[in-house]
Amino acid sequence: EVSEMSERSKQNVAHGLAWSYYVGYLKIVLPRVKKSMEEFCRANPNLLACRKTWKLHILVPLSCDVCDDLEKADSNIQYVTDLTETTLTRAGTKKRVYKHSLYAIRDEENQLWHCAVEYATPLQSLYAMSQDECAAFSREERLEQAKLFYRTLEDILKGSKECADAYQLIAYEEPEEAETHFLSREIMWHLRQEHHEEIAVLEGSHSHTPSTALDSAELSLQISVSDLPQPLRTDGF
Repeated sequence: EVSEMSERSKQNVAHGLAWSYYVGYLKIVLPRVKKSMEEFCRANPNLLACRKTWKLHILVPLSCDVCDDLEKADSNIQYVTDLTETTLTRAGTKKRVYKHSLYAIRDEENQLWHCAVEYATPLQSLYAMSQDECAAFSREERLEQAKLFYRTLEDILKGSKECADAYQLIAYEEPEEAETHFLSREIMWHLRQEHHEEIAVLEGSHSHTPSTALDSAELSLQISVSDLPQPLRTDGF
């Protein structure tokens, strides 16, 4: 009965997607990100001077609207190159390739900041389900699932020793009116925070996170301590 209720309310969709994303992808690639960054930095010492940015920046748009080409999503985001590939034999596929793309983000002062960034691909599934009559996924349900996906993934990664300090989740809600450089500003906010953190460590002080960041508390979700997600609370978002 519990299983049928969960299926009808679709409470298990985002929960399963988050775990699949972690086990089938992030747990494989994140432990190797810093090594790829180090290799790139040896050849290009000036582009990745801030070690705190040596991580995979994962975009989590709560609309689930994932753009395949970041350069088309925001002209202040420019592709630079691909980092060193990881090749593994996986689920019957020989020499499966995992790689990340490095981008240059242009800020308001026309300066370039470099980082590895990509969307959380399971959000494409949530969006596709909301467009498919068979899934019967409403826009409101999609938003709740996106929030649950983010919170579940955040909790999983926080408990993962292998992935520690190798990722940055960037959850955001897009403005109602289109803004040309909204996405690059979101990424820049996090890059600046990472830069400040590195300076704080070097100076032996502590950095403080401004209240403007979209963090897990602002998503106003109730995540069950059990394996089965409970109904979401959306009154605060």
